[in-house]
Amino acid sequence: MYDFFFGGELSVATVLFRFFIAFLLSGIIGFERSRHGRPAGLRTHIIVCLGSTMTALIGQYTCMVLGFSSDPMRVSAQVISGIGFIGAGTILIRGRGHVTGLTTAAGLWTTACIGIATGLGFYSGAVICAVIFFLAAGALTRIETIGKNGKNIIRVYLECDDAAATNAVLDILTGDEYGLYGVEITQPRTGISNHLGIEAIMPIPNKGDNKKDLVNSLARVEHILFAVETV
Repeated sequence: MYDFFFGGELSVATVLFRFFIAFLLSGIIGFERSRHGRPAGLRTHIIVCLGSTMTALIGQYTCMVLGFSSDPMRVSAQVISGIGFIGAGTILIRGRGHVTGLTTAAGLWTTACIGIATGLGFYSGAVICAVIFFLAAGALTRIETIGKNGKNIIRVYLECDDAAATNAVLDILTGDEYGLYGVEITQPRTGISNHLGIEAIMPIPNKGDNKKDLVNSLARVEHILFAVETV
């Protein structure tokens, strides 16, 4: 039983079990990212984790089955650096030098590491890392609403009814009236063609009804179909 879970022969059952664990853990992370409308969601995280699990299994297979005298971690080591190319594609710089997509890029890199750990049979490390990442990326989001420089902030989802007008909307949001902190362009939640979703981080003067006033004000901006507070 120990060999099945943590080492020994790479049987079909062992390989299937490790892929299942990789699928499960990356699915949890991907679901959390997808729920918040991030560009790399459920499918991306699962595919990245399965691929990195495969590289770890390839390394073990070449040494344990084929008998090659090579480093079993050679292929997996390339994943750690190579995944940066995928992560870099999710990082954007928007207005006032605000950077978005860093958490998504870091999530993909961490998911790849979880896949490698799973492929090597290091299940405890993979599970603990996945749980902590889920808490850090999800539950700790609320702590960020404390704001920057002691100010209160609000996360708002806006839907632009005309993709061509996105720049004009962003110009308004980054103006003195709203003072946008950060923004991320996402798929429209309505699924309507030519619409774009905007995940915005906005400052609010005080708590309470000021949030509702801000959301209502944003909903009245030209080309904004609706605005809702998110977490």
